[in-house]
Amino acid sequence: MAELMSMMNIGREMAGKLNSVGIRSAEELLALGSKRAFARLKKAYPRACLVHLYALEGAVSQTEFNALSAEKKRELKAFSDSLQ
Repeated sequence: MAELMSMMNIGREMAGKLNSVGIRSAEELLALGSKRAFARLKKAYPRACLVHLYALEGAVSQTEFNALSAEKKRELKAFSDSLQ
């Protein structure tokens, strides 16, 4: 199993938070997807923000989070807003 920190956009802090919500490997994050992973984070860490979701999506899609398309960012923002 690949470590979370081997994924793009996933640093030590994010990997620790993911571990704390039961996501312990890159394969688990890929299987779960960015939205479901973010929903877990948001429940455990209410201050998790849209940038966290962008980072997760970037990790899953192997894209720098700041290079996500405007359309993808709108989709993710709508999802994030629906959790509040």
